Amino acid sequence: MSSSAATAAGRKGARGGADRTPLPTWLAGLLRGLPVLPSVVLLAVFLAGPIGYCVYYAFTDMQLTGSSGTHFTGLHNFSRAFGDPDFTNAVELTLMFVVGSAVVGQNTLGLALAVLMEKASKPVRSLTSAVVISAWVLPEVVAGYLMYAFFYQQGSLNAILRFLHLPQQNWLYTLPILAVCIANMWRGTAFSMLVYSAALGDVPRELVEAAEVDGASAWQRLWRVTLPVIRRSILTNLMLITLQTLSVFGLIYTMTRGGPGNKTETLPIFMYQQAFQNSLIGYGTAIALVLLVVGALFSVVYIRMLKVEEG
Repeated sequence: MSSSAATAAGRKGARGGADRTPLPTWLAGLLRGLPVLPSVVLLAVFLAGPIGYCVYYAFTDMQLTGSSGTHFTGLHNFSRAFGDPDFTNAVELTLMFVVGSAVVGQNTLGLALAVLMEKASKPVRSLTSAVVISAWVLPEVVAGYLMYAFFYQQGSLNAILRFLHLPQQNWLYTLPILAVCIANMWRGTAFSMLVYSAALGDVPRELVEAAEVDGASAWQRLWRVTLPVIRRSILTNLMLITLQTLSVFGLIYTMTRGGPGNKTETLPIFMYQQAFQNSLIGYGTAIALVLLVVGALFSVVYIRMLKVEEG
């Protein structure tokens, strides 16, 4: 083929490519979304589907036993819950448990450990990390049994107090909500410690050194320099540990089963008892939806605070 013929063929091919009709916008978007279609289908089947069924059951009188059928009851389950003193008690205990063990406990203790480990030697950091993280990686039920063995009347805590000639008591009976809060702090502090350890590594050293040169104390440097720099990490950590603590079930159930009485009956425990011990699936599912809404409210608050920080 001559050079002129090849040039002509090339021009014709170029014109053919330029004349190709572009795909409609909706079709192009659909083709770009095809790779994520399997994930969307799986989420719809295993997440959206069960949530939809739960929403439906929350408005029915479905029971595990003793009922010939399921009937739509509207808002009856929700009105029953908000008029139930046991439900009100469960909400109060849930808020106490979340604020005490997560927002104050895990968050503060994790930050303190991260700050102290930053100044510690490498062997001390390694040992502390191993001890703290070992509690975090334990299954929730195993951690619950360990803390039960620590707090019960013949347990480790009273043995230590006896050795020190200090007063002893049945902690799981006299101060049960405090016991489960401490147990959750012990188990979950590692996550906050890891988050803050990573965040402290991003604090510019020149800012800290400048504050030190200006005569700021260690507390002033932490309060006026470090915390403002890592405030986004603080809010993110608070949101994550709050949502995790709202759903804690195995730890409390293993230690106290919600007792004595209903003194540690948080919303997940109360929901389980109504749905599977009292066989009231519809009522228990309505309580689960209330717990979902509580988690959503916490998330909205934290997300709005994060947006304010970005602004």
